[in-house]
Amino acid sequence: MTARMKNPAVILPDAMAGIQNIYKAMYKGGVPQATLELVHLRVSQINGCSACIYGGIDSAKKNGETDERLHQVAAWRESELFTGAERAALAMAEAATRLADHPNAVSDEIWDEAADHFDETQLAAVVLMISLTNLFNRLNTTVRATAGATWS
Repeated sequence: MTARMKNPAVILPDAMAGIQNIYKAMYKGGVPQATLELVHLRVSQINGCSACIYGGIDSAKKNGETDERLHQVAAWRESELFTGAERAALAMAEAATRLADHPNAVSDEIWDEAADHFDETQLAAVVLMISLTNLFNRLNTTVRATAGATWS
């Protein structure tokens, strides 16, 4: 598949600058990077964004994530490899990504479980990672970004 165009956030530099500022703030939110990487990967798997799956795996591995855990992300509920906090973040990622599947997609139960593991600042970081990943998944699938391609 050939990309239709470059990523729109690259074409409009002010957009990318704003997005990068959100990422910087998110990474200062106190959530382990490994957890944020897992969230990014799971959202991208749900949305079928090959470019973000490829980039997410690459980034996670550079940050010390194991192949064993990466192979289990799609079936995290059946795996014993994830912490309670990671499981709560993954549950929220799935619910917030599949908004059309349920009228109350992020239920109180899902929220409360996440709030048991993360403080408000950390919850903000998790929600931002979910949201930014969904943004990039939609940008990439619309322009048909190819897996392994760089942003530039």
